[in-house]
Amino acid sequence: MAVRTQFAKMNGLGNEIIVADMRGRADHVAPGAAIALNGDPATKFDQIMAIHAPRTQGTEAYIEIINSDGTQAQACGNGMRCVVQALAAETGRREFTFETIAGILTAHEHADGMISVDMGKPRFGWQDIPLAEAFHDTRQIELQIGPIDAPVLHSPSVASMGNPHAIFWVNQDVWTYDLERFGPLLENHPIFPERSNISIAHVTSRNAMTLRTWERGAGLTRACGSAACAAAVSGARTGRTERTVTVTVPGGPLVIEWLDNDHVMMTGPAEWEFSGSFDPQSGQWQRDETAPSQGAA
Repeated sequence: MAVRTQFAKMNGLGNEIIVADMRGRADHVAPGAAIALNGDPATKFDQIMAIHAPRTQGTEAYIEIINSDGTQAQACGNGMRCVVQALAAETGRREFTFETIAGILTAHEHADGMISVDMGKPRFGWQDIPLAEAFHDTRQIELQIGPIDAPVLHSPSVASMGNPHAIFWVNQDVWTYDLERFGPLLENHPIFPERSNISIAHVTSRNAMTLRTWERGAGLTRACGSAACAAAVSGARTGRTERTVTVTVPGGPLVIEWLDNDHVMMTGPAEWEFSGSFDPQSGQWQRDETAPSQGAA
């Protein structure tokens, strides 16, 4: 019988996260297990944050990020905040250094419970995002959806926050756009060889914007931290905003700071829902009935 691993069902501004403790194990969460967990309404998630033993000296853990379709992700800011909250509760520490497939990042929990994650440096080179063809100015690329003479969305900014992002700027409420229809088409557009996160952004002031995101490998989400970071730096890069912006996603606000050292700092909350255990190979799970549920299904 497979040995189960402990998990916490959490969320970061409604971005549904499973934090799985894979420390001390040689196996990984199988794609089929992720798909099975996502298929259950109680454990439906946007990303699994699998905590593995550290691979690099000076880090607390290696974090493997898995989308709801079983594919790997390079970055998940909301998920990292959930990891920090879980480990802070376990250890009493507030400062952490993690390794992901995208590199090393640091994070800390504030006294008020808010959590800041250093999301690293954005990348804007077309080959770094990556794009399938050369664009020397990625503040705006040629890409549109809808009729040629009256596109619904067009000319996005593109950037990498460890994962690829396209941000379409609009002048009206982001909810007026059928992102559930356009998102899959744009995510899989040939211009994005590794697919892309697709966001619609409406700048409401020099220090604020609203954002909706179709997340690569997960679909519509109430919050995508790396998308908020990509939108914030792209807003500053195109002269739409300052370098500190409150990005309001469907789940609530995130504060994004593009620091002078080029790193992007994201600050927001995390919330525990319930705990349990699951089989990393099959996805079969059970709730920990000794831990009080906080509104879980």
